[in-house]
Amino acid sequence: MIRVSLREKNKEDKLLRIKKAAIDLFLSKGFDDTTTREIAAQAGVGMGTVFVYAETKRDLLFLIVNDGLEACVAAARATIRPEYSLLRNLLIILRRHYQYFAENPVLSRAALREMYFYQSGKQAERFNRTRHALRHLLIDLIREALETGIITSTEEPELIAQTVFAIYQVDLRIWLSEDRLDLEGGTDRLRRQIEIVLKGLSPQPSALALPG
Repeated sequence: MIRVSLREKNKEDKLLRIKKAAIDLFLSKGFDDTTTREIAAQAGVGMGTVFVYAETKRDLLFLIVNDGLEACVAAARATIRPEYSLLRNLLIILRRHYQYFAENPVLSRAALREMYFYQSGKQAERFNRTRHALRHLLIDLIREALETGIITSTEEPELIAQTVFAIYQVDLRIWLSEDRLDLEGGTDRLRRQIEIVLKGLSPQPSALALPG
């Protein structure tokens, strides 16, 4: 048992060194200019050890990011309350993600860019599982609001949640591109956009007319 414990401790130590080396190099050289070999060398491990955890440089980036994203979903799930308004609960969830991405904008911008079409790699399944959990947190809130009559719509909760999620995804990227990350200002802008979805635009029939 002592031998197993030492082996596990050694593995954990190597993993921490790989993460630290990746963070240091991504920040000092930039994600694009850093190589997996450089990360392995700075961590003091062989390439084979790196490949145990990550198949590519993008995998290494998400080896770092996945921890934070999982923590965001867990913290949001623990903070929302049934007595809060739907809007308040949605903002609790999404604001927590804004806070996380603002902690390290350089890594966050790289991660948001690399998220597109991220389907393969050792860390991809974990990332997609976390994103799935976030979307279902939104879906569950909206489904409950529909079922209790707090909001009404002929659309399915999944589509409404997808609309909110899409607004969040786009606005997060716009916000992170700004020189000064104003969390309050960014959250308020997000709130106003979600309010448009929740309130609707009361369109006249002519506004919805399509050709043919």
